[in-house]
Amino acid sequence: MTRPAAAGQRVLLGLASCQNVKLLSGDIPGNTERKVAELAEEKILLQMKHITKTFPGVKALSDVSLEVKAGEVHALLGENGAGKSTLIKVLGGIYHADSGEIYINGEKKEINSVPDAEKSGIAIIHQELVLVPYMTVAENIFLGREIMKGKFVNRKEMEKRAQALLDEYHMHVSASDLLVNLTIAQQQMVEIVKAVSTDSKIIVMDEPTSSISDNEVEQLFGIIRNLTSRGVGIIYISHKMSELQQICDRVTVMRDGTKVGTKEVKTTSNDELIAMMVGRTLTSYYTRDFQTGGDVILRAEHISDGDMAKDVTFEARKGEILGFAGLVGAGRSETMRVIFGLGKHRSGKVYIDGKEVKINSPVDAMKNGIALVPEDRKLDGLYMVQDIAYNTTIEVLETFMHGMNVDQKKEEEITQKYIDMLSIKTPSQEQKVGNLSGGNQQKVMIARWLATNPKILILDEPTRGVDVGAKAEIYAIMNELTKHGLTILMISSELPEIINMSDRVYVFSEGIVTGCLDHSEVSQEAIMKLAAS
Repeated sequence: MTRPAAAGQRVLLGLASCQNVKLLSGDIPGNTERKVAELAEEKILLQMKHITKTFPGVKALSDVSLEVKAGEVHALLGENGAGKSTLIKVLGGIYHADSGEIYINGEKKEINSVPDAEKSGIAIIHQELVLVPYMTVAENIFLGREIMKGKFVNRKEMEKRAQALLDEYHMHVSASDLLVNLTIAQQQMVEIVKAVSTDSKIIVMDEPTSSISDNEVEQLFGIIRNLTSRGVGIIYISHKMSELQQICDRVTVMRDGTKVGTKEVKTTSNDELIAMMVGRTLTSYYTRDFQTGGDVILRAEHISDGDMAKDVTFEARKGEILGFAGLVGAGRSETMRVIFGLGKHRSGKVYIDGKEVKINSPVDAMKNGIALVPEDRKLDGLYMVQDIAYNTTIEVLETFMHGMNVDQKKEEEITQKYIDMLSIKTPSQEQKVGNLSGGNQQKVMIARWLATNPKILILDEPTRGVDVGAKAEIYAIMNELTKHGLTILMISSELPEIINMSDRVYVFSEGIVTGCLDHSEVSQEAIMKLAAS
């Protein structure tokens, strides 16, 4: 049986970022912390009671209750598909609950639309920002609430008020700047200022540190502390367990559309929270059977992209996981792009099994057994509206094409092989990738490139935006692949991931390699010392 083949193939890439979280130095001045604590004990800001939401064939939320105190940061944890997003969308007026009640400051609210939520003092800062790129910062902040002077928009007054807010929160941004010229972190800060400008008392932050640097994380945490000191309640959604102790007061855990429980962060271990999330104890979170590497399979010499990667030399051995660590802008992803044949100003030499190979395009890279899983699977990799079969087989389409038709039986065989191998949770091969959880989307992305039968698999931030259960599964997959001789080049901004999964670690700083650490030598201190040199 055959079906028409889709035209074209994509090979795209991601940009590296560093996300190691540091505790912000300096506390809220005076006795503000004590006052905030008293306020939090006295005042319940938000109550969501017995929220239930059903979609066709799926009960997304079942009798879920959540309360947030004034002046607290309340974490919302759960695996992908646990119901966190649905609960927040009910709060934000995007979805209407089948049953349940919402109270703000003890007053029952009917939230049936986004404007209803905004009028109730609720602001949601989504992971995928909803700002307008080619409008100014001020225009974005006051979008839909423009300050008028007669019949005309008073841009001068908007910029003045916007700048006052930006300065108040120590954001080094001009209100007249176009949003497109700002960094992701700065755009996120603009979203926060926009929320504050509407006098929001409840602010939801969905994965706010997913694409920002250490310094930007510190700045964000400072702003959060400033907001809570004023009695604002923050709902904080994150897959990064390390952030909880640093910024959150309480945590509510969800699983399979239900509330598992609420805990005080100070008195609850990460292991306990993980067990609540996944329904079991992850005794082997990091799965790695360290072994002596084989022969050198890849050697890269003097790699440069004409910009971020300046002069990089390294070698990888058969069957090892080779970690690449470094700060933002260190040139790790750019180096891998060159090796994969991407970029306009490539230079350097690549050797496979001791023989120099010419890689001028991704096609050349694939012919030489190199595959690249990009950092941003949604933007740079997956076809979200296509099914699993399409996404899994698109890079090997020509191997089972007959004229303009595809051998569907062969396509199904290949797809099922990787569904089984990677334990992709799906009702069928025809499931659209956009409907899968983040962890299963990442598995599909890995499956696509495994289908090309590579010798060397480049993984750029392999577990970004993936819940703890799926992370453990991906680590186990990586470990198993190396046992069968596959070499993995792993770029990661999560130091625990680098430390626990890498046989060796190359550390980058400002476009060059500053050191290589064997597994026995790897530590956070050793990596950061080299990254800062």
